[in-house]
Amino acid sequence: MVKRRILCSMVLALCVLGVQAAEVVWYDGHRPITYSVPKKVESVVKVALELWKNDMQQVTGLEPIIVNGSRAKIILRQSKKLPADGFRISVKGGQIIIEGSNGRGMAYGLLELSRMAGVSPWIWWGDVVPEKKTRLTINEDYVTEQSPSVEYRGIFINDEDWSLRPWSNYFEKGQKGQIGPKTYRKIFELLLRLRANAIWPAMHTGTTAFFKIPGAKAMADSCGIVIGTSHCEPLLRNNVDEWDVKVRGAFNYKTNREQVQQYWIERLQEVKKSKDNMFTIGMRGIHDGSMEGYKTTQEKLDGLQQVIDEQQELLRKYIGAPEQQMQVFVPYKEVLELYEKGLEVPDYVTLMWCDDNYGYMTRLSNAEEQQRMGGGGVYYHLSYWGRPHDYLWLTTTQPGLIYNEMREAYDHNVRKLWIVNVHDPKVAGYDLELFLDMAWNIDCVSGETLNNHYQSWLCRQFGDQVGERLFPVMHEYYRLCGERRPEFMGYTQVELDKKKYNRGLSPVSEVPLTPQEATVRLEAFERLKATVIAVRPHVRPELADAFFAAIEYPVFATAAMNRKILSDSVESHRAYEEIQSLTKRYNEMNGGKWRYLMDAAPRQLPVFEDVRASLMKQGEASSCINACDYVEASERVKTIQMLGHSMNAVALPKDGRLTYRLEVEKAGDYTLQTALIPTQPNDNGDLRYSVSVDGGKPTVFSLKEPFRSEEWKQNVLRGQALREQRVHLSAGQHILTIRALDAHIVFDQFLIR
Repeated sequence: MVKRRILCSMVLALCVLGVQAAEVVWYDGHRPITYSVPKKVESVVKVALELWKNDMQQVTGLEPIIVNGSRAKIILRQSKKLPADGFRISVKGGQIIIEGSNGRGMAYGLLELSRMAGVSPWIWWGDVVPEKKTRLTINEDYVTEQSPSVEYRGIFINDEDWSLRPWSNYFEKGQKGQIGPKTYRKIFELLLRLRANAIWPAMHTGTTAFFKIPGAKAMADSCGIVIGTSHCEPLLRNNVDEWDVKVRGAFNYKTNREQVQQYWIERLQEVKKSKDNMFTIGMRGIHDGSMEGYKTTQEKLDGLQQVIDEQQELLRKYIGAPEQQMQVFVPYKEVLELYEKGLEVPDYVTLMWCDDNYGYMTRLSNAEEQQRMGGGGVYYHLSYWGRPHDYLWLTTTQPGLIYNEMREAYDHNVRKLWIVNVHDPKVAGYDLELFLDMAWNIDCVSGETLNNHYQSWLCRQFGDQVGERLFPVMHEYYRLCGERRPEFMGYTQVELDKKKYNRGLSPVSEVPLTPQEATVRLEAFERLKATVIAVRPHVRPELADAFFAAIEYPVFATAAMNRKILSDSVESHRAYEEIQSLTKRYNEMNGGKWRYLMDAAPRQLPVFEDVRASLMKQGEASSCINACDYVEASERVKTIQMLGHSMNAVALPKDGRLTYRLEVEKAGDYTLQTALIPTQPNDNGDLRYSVSVDGGKPTVFSLKEPFRSEEWKQNVLRGQALREQRVHLSAGQHILTIRALDAHIVFDQFLIR
């Protein structure tokens, strides 16, 4: 894996011996920007050129013009000395030189120049209209060299039923059931701007398979985007839309092997001339179920081994040497069990590890797996449909969780492929960009600089003045959503016993909050709304839609969801109506550009109905110590901003230690509760830590929970794993010590009652 080398990452005013570096003007306010390109370039460069020229026309009012190299202000050229997909921007003789290792590298370098001119990657998807400029300059000694930390970086469009697909039907002018070519073109352009190069296309029932869309694969190739498929779609096939049981029989390798193989062969023959392909191997049911026809674990193991072995022969026959193809194996659900029991996956295949659907990685490459030729990959969720509860409305995953889990993955040599699940790229917004920023440059942010990274994003979107005022608002927003996502506010669950619950959905009834806790939460949201209202007049008029979509809608709609659940009947109904009104405005903004994109009730779950809950928790005096307020820490302990209820959780290495000072006014028996981020033992071991009081015998706890157990469900719904112990404390000061006995321990808070 190429390690990114950065000489400079932004335009800097450097002072050398007290003299400011001279500036080179690349737009003077009068004449169009001039540029030159090689006679022959890859199609991705042509796509990037069109984007860049449109960007510059919006910024300067003039479209750049092509001239010969000696007269051009911007010179684009290829350099084989750079790492794959990398680029270098430098200034020489008054000209800006953009060098790319290949087509993607040249495209990324050109669009980096757009960023330097103040153009957001969200110019189209976020309606972030760039500010007009009368002058563009660059320091004469400016240089930046960049290349990706992760080789393949991209998204999986999933659960598209309530957002992207209905919007696409409208955007494509009525091509029902199809996320069409115009939509994919816009998605590919966004990925190009975010320096991503891979996609798993949408594949739900009712969505037309990607390879059935005329010209879609050629369009992906032209934008430098590699097509892959999800864990249940072998060899680029969309089983939901493409496997016809009436024609081909059962999707059963045991009883219908020839038909299944022929089905795969058809796609291999179709893509054999394509430049880039990403082949998922293995087999599951038609849509994310266990393999058909195999009963015992040994039968499943033998059957899956046969599938993988014979897929290698199919690739060899129809594509080329299998060891030279990008192949991915996803040990997900029961397939992980088979892998652990001895399934043999070729060394050149990428092992792609998954989170638990709520952002916590469940497994990463061990020492032996880190040496695999195929390397490791990550499949990560920013939205999800399933138990214990969907989150398909807003994207509220805390940035600190994304950072912590992805940094952990990278440090386990998982650097071949990162794919993130989004139901809609527009709504994913900052979280999506953070994920892809880290995939491009793993060192672009640290646990201690996440706040700066997010504030810089807000300033880029809305200008420095507005961005700086918005940061405290959105920081608090992420904290409140970390306590409870808006989709989880009903304290309900999905996929329960259908004999007991209608559609298997529990109704909104009671929530475990005291009246005081509910009031504190509602007041916090009202303060956020007040600040948003105060900031709104300072937003440039042309950014009104961008501001509403990225800031006002999520803050106001989440506040209304909390009011709806936690208020009296009259106020609850008003809050419900407010959500409908806000959503209507979202879908009508910018002349209806985003019509049908925002659905405030995906799957019509009970939490979205016009209902309220009863408060059921009794008040109890307690105090809290946040993880970051330690008095002493061992080496390699790291604070992770924007993570946990504290928003400053602390990651401990194995054997890492934190010490805290606690003072109590009177002697007595207390309940000491430790709250940790509900991480998973990603080394396939345990997840233990100990707590000691005043140097006494440590009490050892384990956070390890069976997947989909009730305790695991509660952990991911509240964003904390809780353990408690009874302690007798004398009046005065006490010392608390927490120690990590295993890896992947992240401490959030002490709660004392």
